[in-house]
Amino acid sequence: MRMEPSETSHGEVPTAPELEEWKDVVRKYQDPTVSGSVWQLTNTLVPYVALWVFMYLLLGISWWLVVPLAVLAGAFLVRIFVIFHDCTHGSFFKSRRANEVVGFIAGVLTFTPYHHWKWEHSIHHASAGNLDRRGMGDVWTLTVHEYLEASRWKRFSYRLSRSPVILFVVAPLTLFLILHRLPARDAKERERCWVHVTNLGIVMLACLLAWTFGIKAYLIIQFIVLLVASTAGVWLFYVQHQFEDVYWERHPEWDFAEAALHGSSFYKLPKILQWFSGNIGFHHIHHLSPRIPNYRLEKAHKAEPLFQAVKPLTLGRSMKSLTFRLWDETRKKLVGFKAAKAARRQLDQSRSGKSEASSKERPHQE
Repeated sequence: MRMEPSETSHGEVPTAPELEEWKDVVRKYQDPTVSGSVWQLTNTLVPYVALWVFMYLLLGISWWLVVPLAVLAGAFLVRIFVIFHDCTHGSFFKSRRANEVVGFIAGVLTFTPYHHWKWEHSIHHASAGNLDRRGMGDVWTLTVHEYLEASRWKRFSYRLSRSPVILFVVAPLTLFLILHRLPARDAKERERCWVHVTNLGIVMLACLLAWTFGIKAYLIIQFIVLLVASTAGVWLFYVQHQFEDVYWERHPEWDFAEAALHGSSFYKLPKILQWFSGNIGFHHIHHLSPRIPNYRLEKAHKAEPLFQAVKPLTLGRSMKSLTFRLWDETRKKLVGFKAAKAARRQLDQSRSGKSEASSKERPHQE
């Protein structure tokens, strides 16, 4: 594994010896505790269920009281997804069976099949920041060169997919409501089977809630909850891997530790948002060691200089990520579509110059 420090501007870059010691560093925080996991389940699932009860009680009074509670329930659903996420990494409980049971239940609540998502997400962790292994569990990202060489239809599709409404409203709902209902073509039989089992669990829960609330009220409430949670979740995932000074490399030069520390952001959120997002803002630590429970990530960050050296991404600065569209391999940074236009002009001028030079040479040669 290549261990030279990064040359990009990520704050105080860890030295080679520090990087070499990362396995010893993360090992100290990898053991989940029963008390920590049970407490997080309690302070997440109990309020979430209570919010649905309160929405039912307030339904006959006013929708103005129900909608804010649905939005709050969406925030709790983000936290439930982080628990689900930890279970897929085997980091929420020491017991594999406990992770599977809790993960399946959380998967039904978040409309996400446990075993199938676990398989896809493991590929993401093994390939994040690797330009030659894009396409599984990541946001569609083209290089400037790929964009310029693409067909007009592909460029249009890419620009459309990168628009905020599509990226953070349409895509999240499509992902959780439709795409998660269908197994991938290359999924194994076990993953395929559990997609269908999860779908059955979702239908059963939906029928129960529709019977309790009435189908119209349930659909409206569930839509709001899922919209809030899915939009927030996709936004978090987006800024965790699409930010200024992010690390991307071709496979021969790609390095796991570099990709974890510099290809995943340290998203420094206000405490209330950090709590609802289950500390997932410490994504640089999570990618270095997904076996660390989310409730121990902050402790690891505060205790280890290796993690503190990573430049934080603030809530304000993360808004700049909306302007990033393409990866410039020459400059090794994310750029917008304007940079692609400039590159196109340079390419056209270069081709025009070569054409003129060639036409001048022909009479001389004749």
